[in-house]
Order: sequence, then structure tokens, then C-alpha cells
Amino acid sequence: MTVKQELKGNWSEQKIKLKARYPSLTDRDLMYAEGKKEEMLNNLQMVLGKPRPALYAMIEAL
Repeated sequence: MTVKQELKGNWSEQKIKLKARYPSLTDRDLMYAEGKKEEMLNNLQMVLGKPRPALYAMIEAL
């Protein structure tokens, strides 16, 4: 499953897992709105300090 599928299909479950793994993440950091995926991923990159490929791998591994 790709990050795009994860964000569309099971994002509410993924948010819970990400917040458990990275307590510094807020609901605002993880807010996914249609058409705002890139903005959300940019915010996650900044908060977590991870490059985009590592961020994708992290989400796909959940």
C-alpha cells in the first residue's frame, strides 16, 4: 500500500499510531484535508526532522 492509499483509506488509524510513536505530534500536525497532503507532509518533515523518503517509509511501515 502506498502513502497515498494510506492517507486516503486508513488515515485516522495511522494518526493514532503516529501520535503513539511520536508524542510531540499534535492533531494539527496530522490534519489531512483533501488537496493539502503536501502541506501536511511538509509539516511532519519539519516536526520530525526526517527527509521525505524516510517519512514515506515510516508511514508505510505502520
